[in-house]
Amino acid sequence: ISLVILLIPFIAMQFTNEVQWTVADFIFAAGLLIGAGLAIEMVTRKIKNKTYKLILLVTIFSILILIWMELAVGLFGTPFGGN
Repeated sequence: ISLVILLIPFIAMQFTNEVQWTVADFIFAAGLLIGAGLAIEMVTRKIKNKTYKLILLVTIFSILILIWMELAVGLFGTPFGGN
């Protein structure tokens, strides 16, 4: 799934100049996706309580999306923002 997600910007780069990712961007995005995937896998295997499991999974996914948005468009205005 991570590879498919990373293929989206790679393919977009072939058709438009609006998407300009470097190798470092792909490496960092892959690290984010793999890290989130491993965290999700760990939670699904180790946590038995369904309520806690759902809360942790939503939290992991939310953090992933917020970091991705910040790096892409500078949602929070940090120096790491992409805009």
